[in-house]
Amino acid sequence: MSGAPQKSRRLEPPVSERIVTVPNLLSVARLALVPVFLVLLLQGEDIAALVVLIVATFTDYLDGWLARRFSQISRLGQLLDPAADRLFIFATLLGLAGRELIPWWLVAIIVGRDVVLLVLGIVLANAGYGPLPVHHLGKVATFCLFYALPVLVLAQAFPAVAFVAAPAGWAFAAWGAFLYWWAGIIYTVETVRVVRIPAEADAPASARVVR
Repeated sequence: MSGAPQKSRRLEPPVSERIVTVPNLLSVARLALVPVFLVLLLQGEDIAALVVLIVATFTDYLDGWLARRFSQISRLGQLLDPAADRLFIFATLLGLAGRELIPWWLVAIIVGRDVVLLVLGIVLANAGYGPLPVHHLGKVATFCLFYALPVLVLAQAFPAVAFVAAPAGWAFAAWGAFLYWWAGIIYTVETVRVVRIPAEADAPASARVVR
C-alpha cells in the first residue's frame, strides 16, 4: 500500500471546485447512457448496446484527456468518472445475468466486493480519515472487468467472433474478479491497521503491541 490516509491532510493535489466543465458534462452524458445500455442489453439488442458502450468508453477517455489538457480536473469529476465506470460494469453484469449468459454468483462476487469497500469507507470516515489510496491491484482489476464484459457483449452481438471473444472475455472476467477481491483484502487489512493506530497510541505502554 502506498501509505495510510492522514487526518486533515489531502491525499491528492488540490482540484477545482467547478461544476460546469466540459469533462463533467461528458461524464453526466455517460451516466445517462447507462440505463439506455441496460435496456438494450436486456432486450437482446446486442449490436445497439455495443455501440452505446463504445460511445461511453470513448467519452471516458475524452473527458479524462480534456480535464488534464485544459486543467479542468474537478472534485465533481473525480466522483462522476469512477461512478460511471462502476455503473456500466454493474449494468453489463445485470444485463448478461438477466439473460442467463453469465452466472449470478459472478454478479454477487463483484458487487459484494464494492459493498465491502463501502463499509470500509464508512469505518474510515467514522475514525476521522479520508479514503485509502487506490491500490494498483484495484486499478488492474477494474481494467480487466471494464474490458471483459464488453468483450462478452461483443461475443453475443457477433456470433462469428464468439469463438475468440467469449474465451477472452471470460478470462478477463475471472482474472478481474480475483484481483478485485485481492485488492479488497488489502484494503481491509490496511483499514484495520489505520483504525488501530489511535487506539494503540492512547493505550498504556505496557498494553501496546510491539511490532
